[in-house]
Amino acid sequence: QVQLVESGGGLVQPGGSLRLSCAASGNILSINTMGWYRQAPGKERELVATITRSEKINYGESVMGRFTISRDNAKKTVYLQMNSLKPEYTAVYYCNAPNIFISTFTFVEVWGQGTLVTVSS
Repeated sequence: QVQLVESGGGLVQPGGSLRLSCAASGNILSINTMGWYRQAPGKERELVATITRSEKINYGESVMGRFTISRDNAKKTVYLQMNSLKPEYTAVYYCNAPNIFISTFTFVEVWGQGTLVTVSS
């Protein structure tokens, strides 16, 4: 069973910082792309950032220049560093890996359970 587990969410004041982590576990050969998405109450889920194994990065328009995505391939973990947080960033943040290879020609897409980030005074 391949799974992604997020951690690091919580309550933070406006202007504060938070670092999210997402660790993959299970029978994994490799992970091509890992990324973060978020969903605020009453809104659609949106892209935050993605990063490939070779560290090609794609940021969503709303977070470009504000958040930083990174990964540690040895630990099978992706991170999201969030600085200068604003209340409108409050959302459930989900980790996603659309192509976790469990064999040479077989991959699965996996979503984490989500971690809540609340930006409030």
